[in-house]
Amino acid sequence: MTNERGYEDRLVDERRLRTYLASELGETETFAVEWHREGHSNETLFVTWDDCELVLRRPPPGETADTAHDVGREYRVMDALQGTAVPVPPTVLYCEDDSVIGSEFYLMERVDGDVVRLDEPERFATPERRAELGCELVDSLAAIHALDVESVGLGEFGRPEGYLERQVDRWEKQMAWAAGRTERPEGLPGRDAVESWLGENVPDAPRHTLVHGDYKLDNVILAPGTPPEIGAVVDWELSTLGAPLADLGWMLLFWHDDADEEPPIPELMPSFTAREGYPTRRELAARYEERSGVAVEHSTFYLTLATYKLAAVCEMFYARHLAGDSDDSLYAAMDEGTPKLVAYAEDVIDGTQGW
Repeated sequence: MTNERGYEDRLVDERRLRTYLASELGETETFAVEWHREGHSNETLFVTWDDCELVLRRPPPGETADTAHDVGREYRVMDALQGTAVPVPPTVLYCEDDSVIGSEFYLMERVDGDVVRLDEPERFATPERRAELGCELVDSLAAIHALDVESVGLGEFGRPEGYLERQVDRWEKQMAWAAGRTERPEGLPGRDAVESWLGENVPDAPRHTLVHGDYKLDNVILAPGTPPEIGAVVDWELSTLGAPLADLGWMLLFWHDDADEEPPIPELMPSFTAREGYPTRRELAARYEERSGVAVEHSTFYLTLATYKLAAVCEMFYARHLAGDSDDSLYAAMDEGTPKLVAYAEDVIDGTQGW
Protein backbone atom coordinates (compact mmCIF):
# COMPACT_ATOMS: atom_id res chain seq x y z
CA MET A 1 0.00 0.00 0.00
CA THR A 2 1.40 3.42 -0.90
CA ASN A 3 1.54 6.27 1.61
CA GLU A 4 -1.15 8.83 0.81
CA ARG A 5 0.54 11.72 2.61
CA GLY A 6 2.72 13.87 0.33
CA TYR A 7 6.36 12.79 0.43
CA GLU A 8 7.79 16.26 1.04
CA ASP A 9 5.32 16.82 3.90
CA ARG A 10 6.72 13.73 5.62
CA LEU A 11 10.28 15.04 5.70
CA VAL A 12 10.01 17.74 8.35
CA ASP A 13 7.57 19.42 10.71
CA GLU A 14 8.84 22.99 10.38
CA ARG A 15 7.07 24.25 13.49
CA ARG A 16 8.61 21.59 15.72
CA LEU A 17 12.01 21.98 14.07
CA ARG A 18 11.97 25.72 14.69
CA THR A 19 11.07 25.23 18.34
CA TYR A 20 13.86 22.68 18.78
CA LEU A 21 16.49 24.81 17.05
CA ALA A 22 15.53 27.84 19.10
CA SER A 23 16.22 25.82 22.26
CA GLU A 24 19.60 24.69 20.91
CA LEU A 25 20.85 27.66 18.88
CA GLY A 26 18.93 30.63 20.24
CA GLU A 27 15.94 32.51 18.85
CA THR A 28 15.91 34.02 15.36
CA GLU A 29 13.47 35.77 13.06
CA THR A 30 15.12 34.27 9.98
CA PHE A 31 14.10 30.66 9.38
CA ALA A 32 13.52 28.77 6.16
CA VAL A 33 13.64 25.15 5.00
CA GLU A 34 14.17 23.94 1.44
CA TRP A 35 14.23 20.31 0.30
CA HIS A 36 17.30 19.44 -1.79
CA ARG A 37 16.12 16.88 -4.36
CA GLU A 38 19.45 15.83 -5.88
CA GLY A 39 20.43 13.00 -3.53
CA HIS A 40 19.20 9.41 -3.74
CA SER A 41 19.70 8.03 -0.20
CA ASN A 42 19.41 10.05 3.01
CA GLU A 43 17.31 13.17 2.57
CA THR A 44 18.96 16.59 2.57
CA LEU A 45 17.28 19.86 3.46
CA PHE A 46 18.79 23.35 3.42
CA VAL A 47 18.00 25.33 6.57
CA THR A 48 18.49 29.06 6.99
CA TRP A 49 18.82 29.98 10.66
CA ASP A 50 19.58 33.61 11.41
CA ASP A 51 22.65 34.35 9.24
CA CYS A 52 23.74 30.68 9.08
CA GLU A 53 23.25 28.44 6.06
CA LEU A 54 22.89 24.89 7.38
CA VAL A 55 22.24 21.43 5.98
CA LEU A 56 19.89 18.96 7.67
CA ARG A 57 20.33 15.24 6.99
CA ARG A 58 17.70 12.67 7.92
CA PRO A 59 16.76 9.13 6.81
CA PRO A 60 14.02 8.80 4.22
CA PRO A 61 10.54 8.26 5.66
CA GLY A 62 9.07 4.80 5.45
CA GLU A 63 10.44 1.32 5.99
CA THR A 64 14.15 0.81 5.26
CA ALA A 65 16.52 -2.11 5.57
CA ASP A 66 18.29 -2.63 8.89
CA THR A 67 21.49 -0.52 9.25
CA ALA A 68 20.66 1.59 6.18
CA HIS A 69 20.58 5.41 6.35
CA ASP A 70 22.54 5.72 9.61
CA VAL A 71 22.78 9.49 10.03
CA GLY A 72 24.04 9.13 13.59
CA ARG A 73 27.06 7.28 12.28
CA GLU A 74 27.52 9.91 9.59
CA TYR A 75 27.53 12.69 12.18
CA ARG A 76 29.90 10.89 14.52
CA VAL A 77 32.63 10.39 11.94
CA MET A 78 32.42 13.92 10.53
CA ASP A 79 32.52 15.36 14.02
CA ALA A 80 35.66 13.31 14.73
CA LEU A 81 37.35 14.46 11.51
CA GLN A 82 37.10 18.18 12.23
CA GLY A 83 40.55 19.73 11.82
CA THR A 84 42.16 16.70 10.19
CA ALA A 85 43.68 16.31 6.72
CA VAL A 86 40.29 15.07 5.48
CA PRO A 87 38.02 18.04 4.69
CA VAL A 88 34.48 17.68 6.06
CA PRO A 89 31.69 20.19 6.71
CA PRO A 90 31.64 21.80 10.18
CA THR A 91 29.16 19.90 12.34
CA VAL A 92 26.50 21.73 14.39
CA LEU A 93 24.32 19.26 16.29
CA TYR A 94 22.80 15.77 16.31
CA CYS A 95 19.24 15.02 17.46
CA GLU A 96 18.10 11.47 18.14
CA ASP A 97 14.61 12.51 19.33
CA ASP A 98 12.18 11.22 16.69
CA SER A 99 9.41 13.50 17.96
CA VAL A 100 11.02 16.62 16.48
CA ILE A 101 10.74 15.81 12.76
CA GLY A 102 9.79 12.12 12.75
CA SER A 103 13.31 10.70 12.72
CA GLU A 104 16.80 11.34 14.01
CA PHE A 105 18.72 14.05 12.15
CA TYR A 106 21.79 16.20 12.28
CA LEU A 107 22.85 19.66 11.16
CA MET A 108 26.10 20.78 9.58
CA GLU A 109 27.23 24.02 8.01
CA ARG A 110 26.73 24.38 4.27
CA VAL A 111 29.94 24.27 2.20
CA ASP A 112 30.23 26.32 -0.98
CA GLY A 113 31.14 24.51 -4.17
CA ASP A 114 29.93 22.05 -6.78
CA VAL A 115 28.74 18.46 -6.52
CA VAL A 116 29.55 16.83 -9.84
CA ARG A 117 27.05 14.20 -10.94
CA LEU A 118 26.53 13.71 -14.66
CA ASP A 119 28.79 16.37 -16.21
CA GLU A 120 31.88 18.39 -15.41
CA PRO A 121 31.92 22.06 -14.40
CA GLU A 122 33.01 24.29 -17.26
CA ARG A 123 36.04 25.48 -15.30
CA PHE A 124 37.47 21.95 -15.35
CA ALA A 125 36.74 21.21 -19.02
CA THR A 126 40.38 21.04 -20.20
CA PRO A 127 42.69 18.01 -20.32
CA GLU A 128 44.94 19.53 -17.67
CA ARG A 129 42.14 20.24 -15.20
CA ARG A 130 40.54 16.85 -15.83
CA ALA A 131 43.79 15.11 -14.96
CA GLU A 132 44.08 17.21 -11.80
CA LEU A 133 40.52 16.37 -10.80
CA GLY A 134 41.15 12.63 -11.05
CA CYS A 135 44.33 12.95 -9.00
CA GLU A 136 42.61 15.11 -6.37
CA LEU A 137 39.87 12.51 -5.95
CA VAL A 138 42.35 9.67 -5.44
CA ASP A 139 44.63 11.68 -3.19
CA SER A 140 41.75 12.54 -0.86
CA LEU A 141 40.80 8.88 -0.66
CA ALA A 142 44.39 8.01 0.28
CA ALA A 143 44.22 10.72 2.96
CA ILE A 144 41.14 9.09 4.48
CA HIS A 145 42.93 5.75 4.61
CA ALA A 146 46.05 7.32 6.13
CA LEU A 147 44.22 8.75 9.16
CA ASP A 148 45.32 7.66 12.62
CA VAL A 149 41.90 6.54 13.84
CA GLU A 150 43.00 6.29 17.46
CA SER A 151 44.06 9.92 17.52
CA VAL A 152 40.63 11.14 16.35
CA GLY A 153 38.64 8.91 18.67
CA LEU A 154 37.55 6.34 16.09
CA GLY A 155 39.63 3.41 17.26
CA GLU A 156 36.45 1.55 18.24
CA PHE A 157 34.42 2.73 15.25
CA GLY A 158 34.07 -0.73 13.76
CA ARG A 159 35.23 -4.35 13.76
CA PRO A 160 37.87 -4.43 11.03
CA GLU A 161 38.63 -8.15 11.27
CA GLY A 162 36.27 -10.00 8.96
CA TYR A 163 35.11 -6.77 7.32
CA LEU A 164 34.96 -8.18 3.79
CA GLU A 165 33.11 -11.33 4.86
CA ARG A 166 30.59 -9.15 6.67
CA GLN A 167 30.24 -6.88 3.64
CA VAL A 168 29.32 -9.83 1.45
CA ASP A 169 26.87 -11.08 4.06
CA ARG A 170 25.42 -7.63 4.71
CA TRP A 171 24.70 -6.81 1.09
CA GLU A 172 23.22 -10.23 0.47
CA LYS A 173 20.84 -9.53 3.35
CA GLN A 174 20.05 -6.04 2.03
CA MET A 175 19.33 -7.53 -1.39
CA ALA A 176 17.15 -10.24 0.16
CA TRP A 177 15.25 -7.60 2.14
CA ALA A 178 14.57 -5.58 -0.99
CA ALA A 179 13.82 -8.56 -3.25
CA GLY A 180 11.29 -9.77 -0.70
CA ARG A 181 9.40 -6.54 -1.26
CA THR A 182 9.80 -6.11 -5.00
CA GLU A 183 8.73 -9.72 -5.63
CA ARG A 184 9.90 -9.85 -9.23
CA PRO A 185 8.18 -12.80 -10.93
CA GLU A 186 11.37 -13.70 -12.80
CA GLY A 187 13.68 -12.93 -9.88
CA LEU A 188 17.08 -11.43 -10.69
CA PRO A 189 18.91 -13.67 -13.18
CA GLY A 190 22.54 -14.14 -12.18
CA ARG A 191 22.04 -13.04 -8.58
CA ASP A 192 22.70 -16.45 -7.03
CA ALA A 193 25.85 -16.96 -9.13
CA VAL A 194 27.28 -13.58 -8.17
CA GLU A 195 26.55 -14.13 -4.49
CA SER A 196 28.19 -17.57 -4.59
CA TRP A 197 31.28 -16.19 -6.34
CA LEU A 198 31.68 -13.40 -3.81
CA GLY A 199 31.37 -15.78 -0.88
CA GLU A 200 34.02 -18.07 -2.35
CA ASN A 201 36.54 -15.38 -3.31
CA VAL A 202 36.92 -13.09 -0.29
CA PRO A 203 40.60 -12.03 -0.16
CA ASP A 204 42.70 -11.22 2.86
CA ALA A 205 42.73 -7.46 3.45
CA PRO A 206 46.25 -5.96 3.37
CA ARG A 207 45.49 -3.68 6.32
CA HIS A 208 42.57 -1.95 7.97
CA THR A 209 41.79 1.75 7.93
CA LEU A 210 38.88 4.13 8.20
CA VAL A 211 36.75 3.48 5.11
CA HIS A 212 34.17 5.89 3.77
CA GLY A 213 31.85 3.26 2.31
CA ASP A 214 30.40 5.48 -0.45
CA TYR A 215 33.40 7.36 -1.81
CA LYS A 216 32.90 8.65 -5.37
CA LEU A 217 32.97 11.86 -7.30
CA ASP A 218 29.46 13.02 -6.41
CA ASN A 219 30.09 12.56 -2.68
CA VAL A 220 32.69 15.30 -2.55
CA ILE A 221 32.12 19.03 -2.81
CA LEU A 222 34.55 20.73 -5.19
CA ALA A 223 35.61 24.14 -3.93
CA PRO A 224 35.04 27.17 -6.19
CA GLY A 225 37.84 28.14 -8.56
CA THR A 226 40.74 26.27 -10.11
CA PRO A 227 42.71 24.05 -9.90
CA PRO A 228 40.29 21.37 -8.64
CA GLU A 229 40.25 21.10 -4.85
CA ILE A 230 37.96 19.07 -2.62
CA GLY A 231 36.31 21.38 -0.13
CA ALA A 232 34.49 18.62 1.76
CA VAL A 233 33.88 14.88 1.70
CA VAL A 234 30.25 14.09 2.54
CA ASP A 235 27.81 11.14 2.85
CA TRP A 236 29.60 9.10 5.52
CA GLU A 237 26.62 6.95 6.55
CA LEU A 238 28.40 3.68 5.58
CA SER A 239 31.75 4.54 7.13
CA THR A 240 33.54 2.13 9.47
CA LEU A 241 36.92 0.48 9.96
CA GLY A 242 37.71 -2.03 7.25
CA ALA A 243 39.50 -2.84 4.01
CA PRO A 244 40.55 0.31 2.12
CA LEU A 245 40.46 -1.32 -1.32
CA ALA A 246 36.69 -1.66 -0.95
CA ASP A 247 36.54 2.15 -1.19
CA LEU A 248 38.76 2.13 -4.27
CA GLY A 249 36.62 -0.50 -6.00
CA TRP A 250 33.47 1.52 -5.28
CA MET A 251 35.02 4.75 -6.56
CA LEU A 252 36.20 3.10 -9.78
CA LEU A 253 32.79 1.53 -10.43
CA PHE A 254 31.60 5.08 -11.07
CA TRP A 255 34.56 6.03 -13.28
CA HIS A 256 34.06 5.56 -17.04
CA ASP A 257 36.91 4.76 -19.44
CA ASP A 258 36.95 5.65 -23.13
CA ALA A 259 36.67 2.03 -24.26
CA ASP A 260 33.65 1.26 -22.05
CA GLU A 261 30.14 0.69 -23.31
CA GLU A 262 27.29 2.75 -21.88
CA PRO A 263 27.06 2.36 -18.07
CA PRO A 264 24.36 0.02 -16.75
CA ILE A 265 22.59 2.97 -15.10
CA PRO A 266 23.58 6.25 -16.83
CA GLU A 267 21.56 8.26 -14.30
CA LEU A 268 23.90 7.08 -11.53
CA MET A 269 27.11 6.22 -13.37
CA PRO A 270 28.44 9.19 -15.38
CA SER A 271 30.39 8.71 -18.61
CA PHE A 272 32.03 12.13 -19.00
CA THR A 273 35.26 10.82 -17.43
CA ALA A 274 35.97 9.15 -20.78
CA ARG A 275 36.89 12.58 -22.19
CA GLU A 276 40.43 13.57 -23.04
CA GLY A 277 42.61 14.21 -20.01
CA TYR A 278 40.79 12.16 -17.40
CA PRO A 279 42.95 9.33 -16.01
CA THR A 280 41.80 5.78 -16.71
CA ARG A 281 40.70 3.44 -13.92
CA ARG A 282 44.05 1.69 -14.19
CA GLU A 283 45.92 5.00 -13.85
CA LEU A 284 43.82 6.00 -10.83
CA ALA A 285 44.51 2.64 -9.19
CA ALA A 286 48.25 3.10 -9.80
CA ARG A 287 48.19 6.58 -8.28
CA TYR A 288 46.28 5.28 -5.26
CA GLU A 289 48.90 2.55 -4.81
CA GLU A 290 51.67 5.16 -4.97
CA ARG A 291 50.01 7.57 -2.55
CA SER A 292 48.74 5.01 -0.04
CA GLY A 293 51.48 2.39 -0.10
CA VAL A 294 48.74 -0.27 -0.42
CA ALA A 295 49.23 -2.82 -3.22
CA VAL A 296 46.13 -2.86 -5.40
CA GLU A 297 45.34 -6.56 -5.69
CA HIS A 298 42.18 -8.67 -6.16
CA SER A 299 40.60 -5.99 -8.33
CA THR A 300 37.99 -8.44 -9.68
CA PHE A 301 36.67 -9.12 -6.20
CA TYR A 302 36.52 -5.47 -5.17
CA LEU A 303 34.79 -4.35 -8.37
CA THR A 304 32.33 -7.26 -8.20
CA LEU A 305 31.54 -6.45 -4.58
CA ALA A 306 31.00 -2.80 -5.51
CA THR A 307 28.69 -3.71 -8.39
CA TYR A 308 26.65 -6.13 -6.30
CA LYS A 309 26.42 -3.56 -3.49
CA LEU A 310 25.07 -0.99 -5.95
CA ALA A 311 22.59 -3.56 -7.26
CA ALA A 312 21.34 -4.12 -3.70
CA VAL A 313 21.05 -0.37 -3.13
CA CYS A 314 19.11 0.01 -6.37
CA GLU A 315 16.76 -2.83 -5.48
CA MET A 316 16.09 -1.05 -2.17
CA PHE A 317 15.32 2.07 -4.20
CA TYR A 318 12.85 0.07 -6.27
CA ALA A 319 11.24 -1.37 -3.13
CA ARG A 320 10.74 2.14 -1.76
CA HIS A 321 9.20 3.21 -5.07
CA LEU A 322 6.71 0.35 -4.96
CA ALA A 323 5.82 1.19 -1.36
CA GLY A 324 5.21 4.86 -2.20
CA ASP A 325 8.06 5.98 0.06
CA SER A 326 9.82 8.07 -2.58
CA ASP A 327 8.86 10.34 -5.44
CA ASP A 328 12.32 10.07 -7.04
CA SER A 329 11.85 9.05 -10.70
CA LEU A 330 15.18 7.21 -10.57
CA TYR A 331 13.70 4.67 -8.15
CA ALA A 332 11.06 3.58 -10.65
CA ALA A 333 13.79 3.07 -13.29
CA MET A 334 15.40 0.41 -11.10
CA ASP A 335 12.83 -2.03 -12.47
CA GLU A 336 15.36 -2.40 -15.31
CA GLY A 337 18.42 -0.95 -13.58
CA THR A 338 19.02 -3.64 -10.96
CA PRO A 339 19.03 -6.55 -13.45
CA LYS A 340 21.54 -4.64 -15.61
CA LEU A 341 23.86 -4.26 -12.62
CA VAL A 342 23.67 -7.96 -11.76
CA ALA A 343 24.58 -8.73 -15.38
CA TYR A 344 27.45 -6.24 -15.15
CA ALA A 345 28.74 -8.03 -12.03
CA GLU A 346 28.77 -11.26 -14.02
CA ASP A 347 30.82 -9.50 -16.71
CA VAL A 348 33.34 -8.34 -14.08
CA ILE A 349 33.71 -11.92 -12.84
CA ASP A 350 34.17 -13.12 -16.43
CA GLY A 351 36.85 -10.50 -17.05
CA THR A 352 35.01 -8.51 -19.71
CA GLN A 353 34.76 -5.52 -17.34
CA GLY A 354 37.34 -4.21 -14.89
CA TRP A 355 40.56 -2.25 -14.68
